[in-house]
Amino acid sequence: MTTLQHVPSLGTHPAVGSDPSRAETREQLNRATYDLLVIGGGILGISTAWHAAQTGLRVALVDAGDFAGATSSASSKLLHGGLRYLQTGAVKLVAENHFERRAVSRQVAPHLANPLTFYLPVYKGGPHGAAKLGAGVFAYSALSAFGDGVGHLLSPAKAVQDVPELRTENLKAVAVYGDDQMNDSRMAIMTVRAAVESGAVVLNHAKVTGLRFTGTRVTGAELRDGLDGTEFGVNARLVLNATGPWVDHLRRMENPHAAPSIRLSKGAHLVLKRNAPWKAALATPIDKYRITFALPWEDMLVLGTTDEEYEGDPADVAVNEKDVTQILDEAAFSVRDEQLSRDLITYSYAGLRVLPGGPGDTSKAKRETVVSEGSGGMLSVAGGKWTTFRHIGRTVMNKLAALPGHPLGEGIEPVSDLPSKLPLPGVANPHAVEHRLLMDGDANGPRMAQDTAHHLATHYGSLAFDIARLANENPELAERLSPEAPEIWAQVVYARDREWAQTPDDVLRRRTTLTIRGLSDDALRERVAKVLSERRN
Repeated sequence: MTTLQHVPSLGTHPAVGSDPSRAETREQLNRATYDLLVIGGGILGISTAWHAAQTGLRVALVDAGDFAGATSSASSKLLHGGLRYLQTGAVKLVAENHFERRAVSRQVAPHLANPLTFYLPVYKGGPHGAAKLGAGVFAYSALSAFGDGVGHLLSPAKAVQDVPELRTENLKAVAVYGDDQMNDSRMAIMTVRAAVESGAVVLNHAKVTGLRFTGTRVTGAELRDGLDGTEFGVNARLVLNATGPWVDHLRRMENPHAAPSIRLSKGAHLVLKRNAPWKAALATPIDKYRITFALPWEDMLVLGTTDEEYEGDPADVAVNEKDVTQILDEAAFSVRDEQLSRDLITYSYAGLRVLPGGPGDTSKAKRETVVSEGSGGMLSVAGGKWTTFRHIGRTVMNKLAALPGHPLGEGIEPVSDLPSKLPLPGVANPHAVEHRLLMDGDANGPRMAQDTAHHLATHYGSLAFDIARLANENPELAERLSPEAPEIWAQVVYARDREWAQTPDDVLRRRTTLTIRGLSDDALRERVAKVLSERRN
């Protein structure tokens, strides 16, 4: 492992084409007037900023914390059609979700998304029978034009070969279907990069302290840099509130009497070390409406999720003992006890789903996007699914372009004229990138470890070559952050210079997987902080 005394030299090799400093970005934000200011750097705000910049608008994007620092990095890591929606007859919705899922995993970000086979175990006395689930997965696969194979039933004997920890007592059959998974944090950061490459100006760790008004109309925001306290402002013709669970907080800055517009649902997950390789995920019905997942992800196992109404401060959301017990108990329906030991838990996380206001069980509520206009002309947008993040960005832009009086102007490029499946930065065949990284290692220096090459290829695509160049130029950057993880120190420098990482959490939780693996101890955080301090302002 890299020793502390080596760290100062790590920061002396900036990544090629480093982004502007925070001071330069603040100055840029402070002196210009933007067409659109997006407040909120979750995937909804990021996607809107990306699409808005593509239309030729001058766009600014700010977030009080890190990009994807809250709900957007606390998902189940899936791109999916939504099998449960078939029960409610939402066939069109499932088909649309499948279209978006396949567009992202095949054209937009094949370097960041991976196909994943799902097994739906059918147990004696369970909420659904084999015939029903068999028909359901066939219909589900038909709605994706059988692009992921044909949904079918599988024998327990065959299923346990792929999922060795599958509980087989009273197991009658297994229904099989296909979806995709991703690293949500990496997908979000790559979308920020796409927005910047399209012309957007972005700044994280910049908190809105108030709104600017011209008369009664919202025309910008006052901000404070969360790292050094510098105060500055941004002027904009239109302000979009995309703050997720905090959407009503910002609406009350516009109008102190604004009524609540959303309700929140907490979803918790556990991450565990795996005892054996899994070739498929488990999606186990708990009751008529709910499914619990056991997902092989990043060489680990993700369990969840919960779904219960949340009424506290969004900043305080966390996994509690009740969540842990519920997740493990529900996983035990289909996962053997040996894989569910609390000693295997490396991390837990919770996020907040933003749902339309109203009564009823949150688990049955629609995951729809709601756009509203406040008394000062600020647009607020909330809700939606990771799978449809591109569609949500286009939909919001269409609504903004159609506003009375055309506050964004009439000369912008219609969203419908944009490339329909514009890829994210680094788009490439990850297998080819991995092969090249391994071969280049033979030619340019020490051979890169296979797990590191695979990790870089599937988290950066062709941008992995920039990280490899850093490692080749400085051998210390080729060292692992931990012997138990594939990441290397070059990723820290790259995150600092090219991915807006400002704090150890930005790097260890969202640019890499060290925190989720349970490896971000105080010593490592101190070393990462030292590297980040080499380029702070």
